[in-house]
Amino acid sequence: MNFSQGGKRMLSALFCAWALLGCSQPGDAPTRAELVFINGAEVTALDPVAVSDQVSGRVVTSLFEGLMRFNAQGRAEPGVATEPVVSPDKRTYTFTLRPEATWTDGQSAVRRVTAQDFYSSWKRFLEPANGAEYANIFYCIKGAEDYNSGKTKDFSTVGITAPDAKTFVVELANPTPYFRDLVAFMCFCPVTVTEGPEITRLHFKPGQVVTNGPFLLDEWKLNDHIRLRKNPHYWDAANVSLNTIDVLPISNASTALNLFLTGGADLLLDKGLIPPNLGEKLRQQPYFHYKQFLGSWFLRFNCKRAPFTDARVRRAFALAIDKERIVKSITQYGENVAHSIVPPGTGDNYQPPAGLQADLAEARKLLAEAGFPEGKGFPLVKYLFPNLSIEPNIAVELQSMWEKGLGVKVVLPKQEYKVYLGSQKNMDFDICRSSWIGDYNDPNTFLDMFTANSGNNRTGWANAAYDAAILAAAAEADPLRRFEIFRQAEDVLCNQEAPIAPVYHYVGIQFYHEDKWDGIEANLTDEHPLRVIRRKPSP
Repeated sequence: MNFSQGGKRMLSALFCAWALLGCSQPGDAPTRAELVFINGAEVTALDPVAVSDQVSGRVVTSLFEGLMRFNAQGRAEPGVATEPVVSPDKRTYTFTLRPEATWTDGQSAVRRVTAQDFYSSWKRFLEPANGAEYANIFYCIKGAEDYNSGKTKDFSTVGITAPDAKTFVVELANPTPYFRDLVAFMCFCPVTVTEGPEITRLHFKPGQVVTNGPFLLDEWKLNDHIRLRKNPHYWDAANVSLNTIDVLPISNASTALNLFLTGGADLLLDKGLIPPNLGEKLRQQPYFHYKQFLGSWFLRFNCKRAPFTDARVRRAFALAIDKERIVKSITQYGENVAHSIVPPGTGDNYQPPAGLQADLAEARKLLAEAGFPEGKGFPLVKYLFPNLSIEPNIAVELQSMWEKGLGVKVVLPKQEYKVYLGSQKNMDFDICRSSWIGDYNDPNTFLDMFTANSGNNRTGWANAAYDAAILAAAAEADPLRRFEIFRQAEDVLCNQEAPIAPVYHYVGIQFYHEDKWDGIEANLTDEHPLRVIRRKPSP
């Protein structure tokens, strides 16, 4: 039988769909989940202590639920606990846990979720030996930083207590306007183990994991799929519509799009899974949904590796980037060029300082001052990026900009997503592609990760004045003055010292058919909880 090129592509996509859904050949009848969801790369882990990426976080918050949870609009609402009582000085939050919130092993309700579970889980997150990259997100809590940094070994100095099974009290170091949103984030989810992440890997496998969230972990076949099954013991199970969800780890943009277009998948969320050069056409389709949100694409420089130990070199590489070309020729989805790491308008309309813009003459001047006129004598540069969608295209473009503009030689090692995350963590790069999605709607979610003690810094850069500014902003009650402190800190980060180079601010992208699905909404924090998604009745 003869096929047109389009027919061959469709048949190929169908074979891919059958394979991903567990069939050996097209003649088999696949057991299809009610929702098939393309999540991008493979999930790195399911233990909140070991997770720092959005792809994994979507599954973590489907299995485990914190005191608060996100709704379809990306806003925090009561989860395992009811609405907290906040003290007049806004430093103490008292949460009352729901008596109907339970742990389950997938067969039956094991026991109720208690305040002690949160106490133990948050303590585990802060244990220095566990090396949680996100530990600094707890530092707004009184004493948390001192305990995590090893300054004290007395956990009773940390501002969390569980006076009884249903009451959990948190005392903050300073009033934290975003704290209610913060505790909906994946790091604050409870688990039922107290050991470190390496010891408990088996605890987070099908048949082993004990969960309290809207879904159970039914299957996890690496590089194939994760199947989530509705948790009948979830306290809000009556409002969870879907019984089964398959989460597919597809990192190839063409494969992902073909699978969606041929009906093999119902939902595609990953902003990096859009085939290059199809932006204009896809934006016109009824299944394409997008909105500006709190996310930035940027570069990290390895400030521990010469010659990127020199701020002049880092600034030169940043100034040599034509950001307009990247968003107009490569990304193509209406992204705004970024001269700051914090998107303008974050929080209550924060406006970042003017950042470094393309200036090749100044870039060459700085490089010459650093001892490399016209790039002479500059060592080979290793630019690290993951094997995701448009990343190779951006890498080639950056390589050309730096080689032609600065006279340096750049190589482009490409790695699978999980390997890339490990290389970034270990700082095995000269320059590394990076992105950050705001965990809550406040400038602090972008700026505090570049303090010296942050596990998410991953640049090797440390600046005492910058760290002091972030601490000062945390203690500042006046919102206008607080934003001014943030602006001064961001000027140091993005302009003066430049351990990073912001390139563009993301738009959140969702592929789904609006006439078939409800509960999926573009929002500022790009949160799309699976528990609220439901299929619309057929007309």
